[in-house]
Amino acid sequence: NATPLLITHGWPGSIVEFQRIIEPLTEPTRYGGSASDAFHVVAPSLPGYGFSSAPRQTGCGVERIAALWAQLMQRLGYDRYLAQGGDWGSAVTALIGAIDPQHCAGIHVTLAMTAAPKGPATEPDELHAVERLQHYRAWDSGYSTQQKTRPQTLGYGLADSPVGQMAWIVEKFWSWVHHDGDPADVLGRDAMLDDVMLYWCTNTATSSARLYWESLSKVERLPVEVPTGVAVYAKEIFPPVRSWMADLYPNIVHWETYDRGGHFAGWEVPETFVADLQQWRRTVETG
Repeated sequence: NATPLLITHGWPGSIVEFQRIIEPLTEPTRYGGSASDAFHVVAPSLPGYGFSSAPRQTGCGVERIAALWAQLMQRLGYDRYLAQGGDWGSAVTALIGAIDPQHCAGIHVTLAMTAAPKGPATEPDELHAVERLQHYRAWDSGYSTQQKTRPQTLGYGLADSPVGQMAWIVEKFWSWVHHDGDPADVLGRDAMLDDVMLYWCTNTATSSARLYWESLSKVERLPVEVPTGVAVYAKEIFPPVRSWMADLYPNIVHWETYDRGGHFAGWEVPETFVADLQQWRRTVETG
């Protein structure tokens, strides 16, 4: 009787992000929790990432992926499910909530990619978000511009050099993980290498980058009316702001802010992440 939970990763993440949370989510009694908190976890690789084959034609952006994921859950036999996502997974998850409300009973995100400022920032959370966004645009977004405009060119270089592939990904761990000098202290060196290897061994540097070309300037702004949960982690690239989300997400039922954790929250602070999802799920279930 566990609740089905569809979890979607982003770039440069992978299903490796979820290794520390799958068992606590599916077997909560082993971790001091209640059996009623158990989930059935479905954690697919995005198309063109890791174990998912590269799309053979254009058009596989977040809208297409959201439709594929809804179809996947139907084929697995889940008539009712919850969905969670971070990074690109947040965009996919939001669209699932928008296009499949008959089956998706609620969503949870750690980013709000389509929620924009409505005017000059005045509140502390707005000022903080603007500061983070300005830092990202000035110092941290070169990879995104390259992948959005010339992913094929980049892909040749990454496919030719394992060191290049590792540097392209690990630099983001250094920038986006909430650490005290070395992201390996938080993520684990072997797990970081596992993530890089999922790109390298499957030769998906190019196909994963193409998601930026397909979607970055074209993400649909569809209202999400299913119950929505949001977790704001201290070092998120661009932390969600509730007032900016209100128009597109009119049914926010769960909002929590944490002083530890970054862009890969389930990987960085798994206990906090799992507890937050359990709390959100209880809120959705009880209305």
